[in-house]
Amino acid sequence: MCKRNCILIFTLFLFFSIFLFPVKGLANDISEARQLIDRARITLESFYSAEEMNNFKVLAKKAKGFFIVPQMLKGAFFLGASGGSGVFIAKDPKTGKFSYPAFYTLGEASFGLQIGGESAEIVMIVFTEKGVSALLSSSVKLGADVSVAIGPVGAGIDASTANLSADIISFSRTKGLYGGLSLEGAFVKTRSDWNKAYYGKEVTPMDIIIKNKVKNIHANPLIEVAQKITAEK
Repeated sequence: MCKRNCILIFTLFLFFSIFLFPVKGLANDISEARQLIDRARITLESFYSAEEMNNFKVLAKKAKGFFIVPQMLKGAFFLGASGGSGVFIAKDPKTGKFSYPAFYTLGEASFGLQIGGESAEIVMIVFTEKGVSALLSSSVKLGADVSVAIGPVGAGIDASTANLSADIISFSRTKGLYGGLSLEGAFVKTRSDWNKAYYGKEVTPMDIIIKNKVKNIHANPLIEVAQKITAEK
């Protein structure tokens, strides 16, 4: 009798472990991915509409892509580190339309948030094809594989002072204040688990952004914001 009960208990344990727990994990990934897209849209809109971000507006019109991290946290990965999840969308050079988003992780051991906060919102404007191509890789080191500069923020600062020779220019907001945040040395890595969860199958950033193999209409509002920003004169 005990032997039969033990077998039954073990069988039930395997069932819950194999079938139910992965489903729960997948559901969490889908939910978190959707929330990230929603927050990325809000971040991009707020950066564009802020009065003190006129330079962002000027430079954003030239964007070939946007990399958006709604929340970068100190200690998000391990003691002394900063990290956060982000999304990347890029413009098709032929159609002028933005792609659906691919998911990534952005992290570094010592960002040193310049305004002294513990978290920041980040928007990186990608200006070159090299920048777009680099972000399609599974892992990229900013400042090494692709050049990155801090965007000019503040009244009286001309957008022409930005390092327009850089592949990427970054803007940030900490505690409601816009400012600079150096991303030199930061790494960007693909979040394959969230890409799979959000689109329902295994896909790479190349599949999503360049080959347009998948779509998720939930991301349409984010795409529409990016489209509007780059279309305005």
